[in-house]
Amino acid sequence: MTERIVVVGAALVDSGRLLAARRSAPPSLAGCWELPGGKVEAGERTEDALVRELREELGVDAEVLSRVPGEWPLRSPYVLHVHFARLREGSSSPAPLEDHDDLRWLASGEIWDVDWLDQDVPAVREVVELMGVRDGGVRG
Repeated sequence: MTERIVVVGAALVDSGRLLAARRSAPPSLAGCWELPGGKVEAGERTEDALVRELREELGVDAEVLSRVPGEWPLRSPYVLHVHFARLREGSSSPAPLEDHDDLRWLASGEIWDVDWLDQDVPAVREVVELMGVRDGGVRG
């Protein structure tokens, strides 16, 4: 059996809005939106990986709050785990530093206005439900 590699994504929330990041690389994913995050390194806790990835990708200091129940398959052997997080007081505003070319804070009515990566849609649906956002027109 192939060992699974965990990728951690951030449901970064501020004032009821969710942060989405638009991929700039690799070319096959460019232009699609995702929850920011990245691969958990060997021996690293998922929470620590998320804090590190948000610092590297967005230049922010974030606090991990709670894990979103479930996991979502990505390209084998990767699986996605998502955690709610928030910016720590005094953190700079997020900026697209690595692998992204744009960021958007999405209010409840805007969640599905971006073209989410297909692999992120089920996780975003779960995040939206836990945020208490009811869209009615959830795609995917």
